[in-house]
Amino acid sequence: MTKKNEVYKCALCGNITEVLHIGAGELVCCGQPMALMTENTVDASKEKHVPVVTKVADGYKVVVGSTPHPMEEKHWIEFIELIADGKVYRQDLNPGDAPEATFCVQADQITVREYCNLHGLWKA
Repeated sequence: MTKKNEVYKCALCGNITEVLHIGAGELVCCGQPMALMTENTVDASKEKHVPVVTKVADGYKVVVGSTPHPMEEKHWIEFIELIADGKVYRQDLNPGDAPEATFCVQADQITVREYCNLHGLWKA
């Protein structure tokens, strides 16, 4: 059974899906089950992936990595996501963009996730 906000990826075509509504069925793409992505939380490579969150006047600023993550054509952060009191906010990014986003929201509880096209899903 899926859980709300889980992220799944198709191993064949690369489709990525986030669960919006819990259901009993299996998520399938290209004729095979999609893989649940595990949220990494500890950097072990030279590229830094764990999102760094700073409270700012209007909300939260998120920078990917303690050292800015590369944003190259073959290696970049595809999106940064803020889950604030259960509500999801997402900023899509492209190669050449800065690996950061500012979310103008107030919340008691937040979780931040980002997705690297090569190294997967990360959270803080």
